[in-house]
Amino acid sequence: YAMMLDMRRTFDEMVIQYSGPERAQAILDNQFYQTVATSLAGTQEYMAMEKLGQLLNEDRWDLVVVDTPPSRNALDFLDAPQRLGSFMDSRLWRLLLGPGRGIGRLVTGAVGLAMKALSTVLGSQMLSDAAGFVQSLDATFGGFREKADRTYALLKRRGTQFVVVSAAEPDALREASFFVDRLSEERMPLAGLILNRTHPMLSSLPVERAIGGVKTLESEPEATEGMGSSGATTLTTAVLQIHADRGSISKREIRLLSRFTGANPHVAIVGVPSLPFDVSDLEALRAIADQMTAGAAAG
Repeated sequence: YAMMLDMRRTFDEMVIQYSGPERAQAILDNQFYQTVATSLAGTQEYMAMEKLGQLLNEDRWDLVVVDTPPSRNALDFLDAPQRLGSFMDSRLWRLLLGPGRGIGRLVTGAVGLAMKALSTVLGSQMLSDAAGFVQSLDATFGGFREKADRTYALLKRRGTQFVVVSAAEPDALREASFFVDRLSEERMPLAGLILNRTHPMLSSLPVERAIGGVKTLESEPEATEGMGSSGATTLTTAVLQIHADRGSISKREIRLLSRFTGANPHVAIVGVPSLPFDVSDLEALRAIADQMTAGAAAG
């Protein structure tokens, strides 16, 4: 099975789970909630953590794979519970939470000036909706935070493995190294690095000899005697040039990877050779799986 996160639906399910019927309906009907449920920064990552927790609690799946964005963005997934907790502990949240306070009494001092400015831009109704949202949600937030903390703890337990995927490019490998360091700091289990779209050598012919052969065929016509038609000569030249180009790319990838392995000597690495077709169906995915398992066995 495969699924894409429905952020709003997951948020709604979480509100219903941790709130009584009346409070849940009040939250779901709140205009401010309807805005933040789909647009507040960090909500998507938090809902991804919540959905993961739901799937694990079902005790139905043998394996759950979470595909995250590139490495630095993937850290948002790990930071989601803490970020939401910090927001809920913020001064603004506590002010909006003030029991029995109307918006008029709320806007005092320096924060009051900022909120008045915000009210001018957004309107007093939205500010009122925000206060109502906070007051309705706060009673259920303990359940949100506890659930997220439990799910986060599961990410550190035996049976969980992180796999970092990177291209053999300087920026991508720097991102991968950054993520590996973060996983190490958080003591999260790392299975290894998958190096995607690599260009391993497919022939034992040295690159230098291939380059020399191209130069000879292009500059010395007598060297082509006995090769038959000019078409055969052209084809031979092209094959040697492709081999030489691939060799140059392969050397560059090895050099870049050596920097990563120097900084992370204990990280297992499996390379996935670049394929001559787009990966857009199950057959292509199986081809990649075969490459990965072959690489792991060879390693």
